[in-house]
Amino acid sequence: MSCRRVAITGLGMVSPYGGGVDAFFEHLLAGRSAVRYLLTEDKPRPLSMPFVSCGQFDPVVALGKPLAAMMERFAHLGVSAAFDAWQDAGLERQPANLDDRNDWACIWGTALGGILAFEKGYREMWQNGRERVSPLSVVMGMNNAVNAHLSIQLGLGGISMSHTVACASSTVAIGEAFRRVRSGEATVAITGGSDATQAYAVGKAWEAMRLVAPGNVDTAPAACRPFAADRAGLVLGEGGAAMVLEDWDHAVARGARIHAEIVGYGASCDRSHLVRPEAEGQARALRAALADGGLTARDVGYVNAHGTATVEGDPIEVSALKTVFGDHAPSLAVSATKSMHGHLMGAAGAIEALATVLALREQAIPPTAHLQGRLDPACEGVDHVFEGRQGVPLIAALSNSFAFGGSNAVLAFRAAHPS
Repeated sequence: MSCRRVAITGLGMVSPYGGGVDAFFEHLLAGRSAVRYLLTEDKPRPLSMPFVSCGQFDPVVALGKPLAAMMERFAHLGVSAAFDAWQDAGLERQPANLDDRNDWACIWGTALGGILAFEKGYREMWQNGRERVSPLSVVMGMNNAVNAHLSIQLGLGGISMSHTVACASSTVAIGEAFRRVRSGEATVAITGGSDATQAYAVGKAWEAMRLVAPGNVDTAPAACRPFAADRAGLVLGEGGAAMVLEDWDHAVARGARIHAEIVGYGASCDRSHLVRPEAEGQARALRAALADGGLTARDVGYVNAHGTATVEGDPIEVSALKTVFGDHAPSLAVSATKSMHGHLMGAAGAIEALATVLALREQAIPPTAHLQGRLDPACEGVDHVFEGRQGVPLIAALSNSFAFGGSNAVLAFRAAHPS
């Protein structure tokens, strides 16, 4: 089996800050929080919590009315992000000859899929007394809606599939897409993730677990505080992020811009508990990603942590990093960008992978916001990034996703270089 280098030639997202990928990274470097306060008019009781919204995003403007009308919110976010990544890669929507894309793939990640379509149906029937729901409910609600639309819109004849692995969904999707391009099964793959977490039942479910950070209009921006002694839980968010993975030689031959190289993917299962993470299982995924990418611990200059700001999860992740990186751990830069863009559930891994790629491309590291002067002693032992750093000579970086169910996934990236 061949083993090819895999270039990242396209990046796209629907940003909670508005604007594109570059503006998104500028906000991260500056430590600006996108967290706001969500107060709905839902019955029987409103949702009332800190939240990260892409409220300025208009799917009709982004996708056109006919296409947008066939989709639910998570698909709007995902397809729009993927179209932007495709354009960034310099690829045409539809080729002159579809046979040229017979092996081109689409592999997507989502935890919740089209849950809003079904929630709307429940409301129509149970609250409004209607006996029928939209005939598009099934195709709008299916978890593979994004990859289905993308394969049709972009003429992709290779594998089209979705992964649902809780908040590791899009990390797994990117990892599996990487493996297919590296093996030669696919020449190009569009991959990433999207989720819309503002469903009433979702918000109430997380609230019931007592894992959602409290806050009000004034305190919401600083609600998510990974690794801080006073951290109080995660902040839900919505969004979509995508990247184009491409056979390196194919990318070079067509003169594509290469943002970075994806070199490794490691996955494991804690096999111990549904919701309590385990350092040993996370360490196995970290080691697997390093080995798969041919990297040593000292090659890695930055880790984008899973860092959800839960009391139990953050110290366990730091423990896993210290176990794997050993003597290098105290100088290993670590930050959790969820402190700014929130937890996008199935899309979390994609937006964090994108941030990691941009860190390598720009040789700059975003911080963990709201952490200065608040670090929990239980999270000490790595080089926490309190303020954005620029001009950092990064060779390689990792992006971590550790999900409920004990599913762990880690992606390894290298700065782009020709040889």
